[in-house]
Amino acid sequence: MSPRLLGSAVLAAAMLLPACDSKPPPQATQQPPPEVAVVTARHEAVPLTRQLVGRLAPTRVAEVRARVAGIILRRVYTEGTDVREGDLLFEIDPAPLKAALHAQQAAAAKAEADATNAALTAKRYTELHAKGLTSQQDLDAAVANAHTTAAAVKQAQADVEVARLNLAYATVTAPIAGRAGRAMVTEGALVGQDEATKLTTIEQIDPIYVNFSQSLAELQELRNVAAEASGAPMPRLGTRLELLRPDGTTYGHEGWLDFSDLAVDPGTGAVSLRAVVPNPEHRLLPGMFVNLRLTVGQLDEAYLLPQAAVSRDTAGAYVLVVNAAGTVEQRPIELHGMTRTDWIVTGKLADGDRVIVSGLQKVQPGAPAKVASATTPVKP
Repeated sequence: MSPRLLGSAVLAAAMLLPACDSKPPPQATQQPPPEVAVVTARHEAVPLTRQLVGRLAPTRVAEVRARVAGIILRRVYTEGTDVREGDLLFEIDPAPLKAALHAQQAAAAKAEADATNAALTAKRYTELHAKGLTSQQDLDAAVANAHTTAAAVKQAQADVEVARLNLAYATVTAPIAGRAGRAMVTEGALVGQDEATKLTTIEQIDPIYVNFSQSLAELQELRNVAAEASGAPMPRLGTRLELLRPDGTTYGHEGWLDFSDLAVDPGTGAVSLRAVVPNPEHRLLPGMFVNLRLTVGQLDEAYLLPQAAVSRDTAGAYVLVVNAAGTVEQRPIELHGMTRTDWIVTGKLADGDRVIVSGLQKVQPGAPAKVASATTPVKP
């Protein structure tokens, strides 16, 4: 290329460089605020509950035993049925007991006759001694014999009463009302010969006991929650108790706590508790394990929030709220347990606050957010 043409090319390139530098820079595109789903907070009175596991036991247990020796003639009751107090259960052969009663009655009659004769003799000796016709020693002997025969009458009367009681024990009745269990003996069995033979057992299961235990730390926590909710320094641990079926529904009859052990079991470190639950349909049977829900108090102003709404950091639990300006705020809260689906919370919340439940990973406190949908938590 000739020097003239090369200079013209360099001059043209120099004239194009300022034109390229004069183009405006491209503008950055602004991202829209992230969309989040929220629930609208509404305060309400929420009961504080705890779910525990217990075992059922009868409220009363009576072991029916033979109180006299004899042969079982018949079993009157039906095994596994409910009996009332005083119902006839077994009959023991009364023939030897009747004979024993008759013998004691005869002995009592003889003792009364002897006592009458001794009293008349003592009276005659007293009259003769007054006339000086008998010695003092004879009088004292007659009076002592009268006292002895009078005491023998009382002993004979007591023997008659014992024989009458033994005859009454030949009819074995139910000492309490409840459900009679399996018979331990059959007709023809000899019972009560050397010991009080066990015949059957009666258990009262309406109402029924629920035995359970709590560690000392958990029990103290429950008392603290109940004290905070009621304002009493020594509150009752639970005003009501419900038993739960495996599907979470209740049995329909509320119970109540009636006993708390005064000592801690050194082997388990737990305190034994007991509740009473009505059982009119007899659907609850002794020995069953059941889930129970214990109400320990009530928070008058609390909020029910879904589990997804609650987050935690080193300072504790918190929720993110979209304020009226569309900005995300972080609010600290306190947790007071759970219902079946929601947290029970208190803290820096107010009615109408929009609490984020979905999209938490896309927002930060102080940043804008767009509410995509809003719902109100449903009361369980």
